[in-house]
Amino acid sequence: MKVILLDDVTKVGQRGEVRDVSDGYARNFLIPKKLALSATAGNLKNLEHIKKQQDAKADRLKADAEALRAKIEALVYEQRRQASEEGKLFGSVTSQDVADFLGTRGIPIERRRITLEEPIKALGEHVVSMRLHQDVTAQLRVNIVRE
Repeated sequence: MKVILLDDVTKVGQRGEVRDVSDGYARNFLIPKKLALSATAGNLKNLEHIKKQQDAKADRLKADAEALRAKIEALVYEQRRQASEEGKLFGSVTSQDVADFLGTRGIPIERRRITLEEPIKALGEHVVSMRLHQDVTAQLRVNIVRE
């Protein structure tokens, strides 16, 4: 089945391309998730218009992510925790803690978008990165102090 991709799809193609995929993949995954349209004569005729709409939408999403990055990078998350004499925390600071902090500041972000290789288990200042968009990554400073 020929489809017009409305978004970049891994191992299939880029937005705006016409690709031939299996019927089941198109009907059960791509079309219901609004990642593609069936390549009918009418849709192929309107391909340029569809591309312009998708580009405008992508530009809006990227601009929103840039604005969100500016808000996030202006913040400093200070957390008071109990710690041992060597500076190791009793417990840890996880990506959920960071997501909760941002949520209280009016910045809704999913925990999965926050990149922590491992939870923070030591006192001091740490930098936590989060992926807001395909091309936009924000850095949040996290300062852990002794309680």
